[in-house]
Amino acid sequence: MSIAVIGRGLWGAAAARHLAMAGHDVTLIGPPEPRDKRTHQGVFGSHYDEGRITRKNALDAYWVGVSTAAIGRYAEIERQSGITFYTETGAVMAGGGEFMARVDVGRETYNVPCDRLDHQGLVERFPFFRFPSHFIGYHEATRAGHVSPRKLVAAQTKAAQSFGATLLEETVTALDEREGTVDIVTDQGRHRFDHVLVAAGYNTDAVLGRAPELEVYARTVAFFEVSESEAARLSAMPTLVYDTPEDPYLLPPIRYPDGKLYIKLGGDPEDVPLVGASAIREWFQSGGNPRVRDHLDAMLRDLMPDLAIKSVSMDACVTSWTKDRLPEIARLSDRIVVCTGGNGAGAKCSDEIGRLGAVLLTNKTGVNE
Repeated sequence: MSIAVIGRGLWGAAAARHLAMAGHDVTLIGPPEPRDKRTHQGVFGSHYDEGRITRKNALDAYWVGVSTAAIGRYAEIERQSGITFYTETGAVMAGGGEFMARVDVGRETYNVPCDRLDHQGLVERFPFFRFPSHFIGYHEATRAGHVSPRKLVAAQTKAAQSFGATLLEETVTALDEREGTVDIVTDQGRHRFDHVLVAAGYNTDAVLGRAPELEVYARTVAFFEVSESEAARLSAMPTLVYDTPEDPYLLPPIRYPDGKLYIKLGGDPEDVPLVGASAIREWFQSGGNPRVRDHLDAMLRDLMPDLAIKSVSMDACVTSWTKDRLPEIARLSDRIVVCTGGNGAGAKCSDEIGRLGAVLLTNKTGVNE
């Protein structure tokens, strides 16, 4: 019984690991990271980065549950692959009463261990932040921080291969479901499988050949280069999600492949939809919106007025949203399952979402038999 997982990103690689660990004949299909995003003409992934927040607390209890499950398996994935992708810096969510009341729902449901800090507590514990006087916060000191999505994908892939999975570095262009099998058409040929799990992110609708169901939005992230000494000063800096209209997220200094240390801030002031493959490709190639970069620059200088910034840069990525703002993990036919729709929250919990997609595929089809 052969299974193809389409999408070599966070969710697809996770699904492939779980399926391979269960003893199935698995092929993970997806292209490698492009050498030059500015000239690349194929599909892209938003995991080409070194920093994503990982924490349990969230504004929706669903994400608390799946994140708690996934974080509990980080050590297992690192052990299986020999690749370290997780850094425990702690995580903070801070805001006004209404914002924090939403956090409380999931926190109480899943008994998330964290410290409650009033405004003075925030000031004393994190003197490098300047919060409005009405803010309170929850600090997850352990089992929270950030992951390298690039390394997490590599770790999941390597672990899956160690359990017998095959990696096919091709780009899927179409599916052709036949009686008893599914043919996968790629940029390099045609392959036949018994079952298929599609976890292709923003490209899922195109792979399935269905009318657009996902909403895809342009996102600009800003990178603030800091010195070694400034990074040392901020050694106690956690990741941060805080209460403003932009839904911002902030990561502490992280070393990137160029050897430099960057603080990363994301949070677009408006949702700009991207419709169609050409628009998405051109957005990735653009490298981001300078106006959003400047907006984020002003936000960070207001939040961290003493921060010594050496340079400011930016990059482009996208987020894919479902109508109900929860992942689409669904059976489309006897042989095809879809697992997509990160809704801006899918990195930290990716191992659990991938597992859920794998479980749906195997339980329904009787692949375990």
